[in-house]
Amino acid sequence: MPDRVTLIAPAKVNLYLAVGERGPDGYHALTTIFQALDERLSDLVEVREASAFAIRMSPDLGVPPRDNLALRGALMLAEEAGVEAGLEIAIDKRIPAGGGLGGASSDAAATLLGACVLWGLDPASEVVRRCVRSLGADVAFFLDGGTGLYTGRGDVCAAALPTPALDLVVVSAGEPVSTSAAYALFDRMPRATAPGPERIVDAIASGDAAAIAGALHNDLAPAARALSAGVAEVEAWLSRQDGVLGAAVTGSGSCVFGVCSSNEAAARVAGAAADAGWWARACSTAPAGARVLAVS
Repeated sequence: MPDRVTLIAPAKVNLYLAVGERGPDGYHALTTIFQALDERLSDLVEVREASAFAIRMSPDLGVPPRDNLALRGALMLAEEAGVEAGLEIAIDKRIPAGGGLGGASSDAAATLLGACVLWGLDPASEVVRRCVRSLGADVAFFLDGGTGLYTGRGDVCAAALPTPALDLVVVSAGEPVSTSAAYALFDRMPRATAPGPERIVDAIASGDAAAIAGALHNDLAPAARALSAGVAEVEAWLSRQDGVLGAAVTGSGSCVFGVCSSNEAAARVAGAAADAGWWARACSTAPAGARVLAVS
């Protein structure tokens, strides 16, 4: 039996995000299209059997263990599945925190997947899905991966979509945006009716990068720009770069991504962003979510 699993925990971007009213549970109704990214923008998660539960993050982001989504998920799964064993979780953090890229949720999904390998559980089983629903909106997506239209709190897969082959650049000015602050400001701001997702769904089906870039939409972008001048600056800068077909804020920010005409264009723009003092990565879309890299 294996005692160690190493996994890729990819980042995501929102190709489309429409935000509805806040419900009685405090969550907004969402319609969003998640897109998983390749290993160039991902965390590395190692899960190994142990006598107790522990977690280590490098670099340490100062998140107390009790608040860490990955550890919470592992503890919940052990209880739900009746497993009397512990796990040591090590996370190599490469996805920027507070960037709207879903790093914490992806780490949680990867940890659950690793635990399933070690404990002989089916990741698609109801016991695992019950834990996923309790953890948060986009954890479910990272288990499913690829490209998907999600509703509810962002946790209900309404349709699996074909993954378009896109070359992307992701840029951050380095100032995190609080998700709760972005939603609170969104609620106070005047809003226009969001376009439906039909146009971008059709563009994704066609695989046309320019059509997808022209249909990008995010209701939270105005709030993110208001909360961080860096978001507005990066978005405007990206939109002007040669080889960038379209740019948008992902999630509640602070990262902005651009759909590029080629991998070479994405790399060139990422280099120019780094020269400007910003964090930047060139990457591509991926048809998978959290996935096993090695078992030993």
